[in-house]
Amino acid sequence: MRPITMRPITRFAATCSTSLAVACLVFTPAANAQHQSPAAPSPAPLGTTLAPADISDKKLDATAVAVRKVSAIKGAFDQKLAHAPAAEQDRLIGEANDAMTNAVTEEGLSVEEYTTILEVAESDLLVRAKLMERLK
Repeated sequence: MRPITMRPITRFAATCSTSLAVACLVFTPAANAQHQSPAAPSPAPLGTTLAPADISDKKLDATAVAVRKVSAIKGAFDQKLAHAPAAEQDRLIGEANDAMTNAVTEEGLSVEEYTTILEVAESDLLVRAKLMERLK
């Protein structure tokens, strides 16, 4: 059996991993910064802020649905990547990024909104609690 080496994933995929970590807070108390490949959508630009009060219930609902979808996509592609030959891994990473982007945008959120909401949820207890409630 060949050793599994983790290839660098995109910044968006890292953000999605962060969303999984946030989702895990529902079940347990409590992403690595990785470089961005050229095909990755850009997360929220530095300096973009969203006040917790500006996040509507509708946006939180959409984020919760997107987190679930992104989690499922990431799990499926992690398995594919683990068994894929090296020559296929870049293609699979691109497919995963496209699928995760679509999962977010299908819920009416931009990647930037999704990323920003997750960042706010990490630092604001009220937003986190609201998001966790939706993820139960």
